[in-house]
Formats: sequence, structure tokens, C-alpha cells
Amino acid sequence: MLVIRFFRVGKKNQPSFKIVVTEKTKSSTSGRFVEEVGFYNPLTKEKVLRQDRIKYWLSVGAQPSPTVFNLLISEKIVEGKKIPVHKKAKGKEAAPVEAPAPAAAAPAKAEAPAKAETPKAEEEPKEEKPKEEAPKT
Repeated sequence: MLVIRFFRVGKKNQPSFKIVVTEKTKSSTSGRFVEEVGFYNPLTKEKVLRQDRIKYWLSVGAQPSPTVFNLLISEKIVEGKKIPVHKKAKGKEAAPVEAPAPAAAAPAKAEAPAKAETPKAEEEPKEEKPKEEAPKT
């Protein structure tokens, strides 16, 4: 499967990227890719995109990475809605955190009457405990 993605070049703390078409399974870091279709420098915001070649590779079935897809949308090479690239919280962890919060508010109201009942229940054992302790001493 072909992918259109960034290939990082440049010095440390001075990133610049080639936009290349490569196989998904092969890393583009080795320098082997099918074709270079553009260039992007995030520091100077310089973008050089070969629109005709990008459209050709998309028509052949190459899938752009989410960041490249957003870049193509901003340059109006592709139409669509941008993909959120930021990291998302894991669904399993986020769902329980959100679910107990509203549920915690509801039991808090229910706990108030329960707390009123609990001291009565606690008072009774307290009364029994001194009775038990008195014969022991």
C-alpha cells in the first residue's frame, strides 16, 4: 500500500520535510521512496507541492498521512474536512472517568440521607460495644 507522508531532513532543531510517496511497510528514513512530490519547511512556512503528481498518486490509491492530508486541504489540493492530528485520550480510560463524574454527583445527593441513617446505625454498635467491654474488665 502506498502512502504519502513526510520524510524528515535537516539539522537538529531545524526540521524540514520532503513529501514523498513510499510503501507503508518500508520506512522512508532509509531514503528509499517511490517519488518526491513536495517540500515543507515548518520554520519558514515554505511549501512546494507538485499538485499534478499528488493528484495522480491519490487517484492511483495512495493514502496521505493525517498531517499531509491537512496540508493538502489547507493548500486546496484536496477537498474535505481536516483530521484532528493531536493525541486523543484512550477511549477505555476516558469513558470511565467521564461516566463516574455525573454518577458521583447523583450518589452524593443519595449519600446525604444515607449518612443521616449511618450515624444511627453506628450509635447502636457503639452502645453495644461499651456494654461488651464493661463485663470484660
